[in-house]
Parts: sequence; C-alpha cells; structure tokens
Amino acid sequence: MIAQETAPTTNEEQGLPLPTADMSGDDLFRLGMMYSSGQGGCPMDRVSAHMIFNLAAMKGSVEARVYRREMSAEMEQDEICEAQKAARRWIDAGVVKLAA
Repeated sequence: MIAQETAPTTNEEQGLPLPTADMSGDDLFRLGMMYSSGQGGCPMDRVSAHMIFNLAAMKGSVEARVYRREMSAEMEQDEICEAQKAARRWIDAGVVKLAA
C-alpha cells in the first residue's frame, strides 16, 4: 500500500512513513524524496512522491517545487491528476494542515 492509497487514514501496521499534521515543508520534502527513490522503508512511487512534494510546496518548500516539476515531466497526465487528488484528500481530512 502506498501513501496516496492510504489517504486520508494512516496505516501503522504497514509501517510506511506518511504525512502528518505536524510536518514542516522540509519534513514533507524529505518524505517525498524517500518515495521518489524508494528509501527509508518507502516503495518507489512517483504518484505518492508527487503528492507529498505538492504538500511540501504548499507548506513553503522551494526544493519540493523543483522536484515536483521534474517528476511531472516524467509522469503521465492521469498520474499527475491522481497525485493532486490524493493531496487534496490529505488536506481535506486535516491530516496535513497548511499555513493560512
């Protein structure tokens, strides 16, 4: 199970690192890097990485904006749409809180 499939609930049984409300933009960027490279117990998953980079960018991470743009160039449009919808689910559920 990947991060964007678990939104907006978390799956502690799987042990996957997932976005949380207290994560900063930099924390989310590092998590996105884990999903983009398949490190730290995360599966390599472009959709989840894009989703997390999107959340990180909305919390102010400049690096996440750059990586999100680079990943978008390698992804199909339906994958990008899926990542954006997943990010919205995390935000709507209050799991990730954005700065006002």
